[in-house]
Amino acid sequence: MDWKTLQALLSGVNKYSTAFGRVWLSVVFVFRVMVYVVAAERVWGDDQKDFDCNIKQPGCPNVCYDHFFPISHIRLWALQLIFVTCPSFMVVMHVAYRDQREQKYRAKYGENAKLYGNTGKKHGGLWWTYLLSLFVKTAFEIGFLYILHHIYDSFYLPRLVKCDIKPCPNVVDCYIGRPTEKKVFTYFMVGASALCIVLSVCEIIYLISKRIARCINKVKSRETAYHHRNRYHEDDSHCTLPVTDLGHNLEYKPEKPDFSKSDFKPDFKASLRPPPRFSKDIRASAPNLSYSA
Repeated sequence: MDWKTLQALLSGVNKYSTAFGRVWLSVVFVFRVMVYVVAAERVWGDDQKDFDCNIKQPGCPNVCYDHFFPISHIRLWALQLIFVTCPSFMVVMHVAYRDQREQKYRAKYGENAKLYGNTGKKHGGLWWTYLLSLFVKTAFEIGFLYILHHIYDSFYLPRLVKCDIKPCPNVVDCYIGRPTEKKVFTYFMVGASALCIVLSVCEIIYLISKRIARCINKVKSRETAYHHRNRYHEDDSHCTLPVTDLGHNLEYKPEKPDFSKSDFKPDFKASLRPPPRFSKDIRASAPNLSYSA
């Protein structure tokens, strides 16, 4: 199997993943794929040849090996890696679908038109696709761990197994090749798989909590805007002049000052004196002078 091709395909998922998703991808390729390619394949190699039984009865070793090892560890881990990494392609395909829609939209409405602000941003359907891929990955991880635990009895590999299945004539002792080394690699791969499960669960919790927080902030902002709007209408209702009268031509009538109620008191007293009367002597001496009252 060409693991480099798989790595090249999954490297594009990093652009759309969260921090937990990037760590998960690093764990998969460093602690699982690299260990699988470099060491595990060589340890398990041709496992059936290393399975020795103390009898040469034809068919007996094959039947006993098939009973104790219905599926090889190495092939089970290969299937696990394939099934676990494939859900990540759901995100890549969804982003590719968005890109195609964006191109069609621009071709129809112009280059400056945009259908999505960012095709790789986890909003709307892409958020649900990403969350669904996490659930599928976690389910596959748990399922394969259960299969491995169920087949190999708590991931334990004994040195000696006893077989009495036909065509073996009696109880046969069979020895497993390199049991300690295989046990170490088995525990290591199980631990890496458990770590991936923890990272996936943390990423699910992170995405859901972030979505809930965003929804709460939206509700709060709407309530704040609603309260501000109601307060604005209440302030308008306390206005002394109705809004309907603002457009009318109201006559301005200035108030006349009431001096009777004024506190102003002049310091002088007005006196009215009768006009002076000219005596007859003055008139006789000045006949041209006239006086009009």
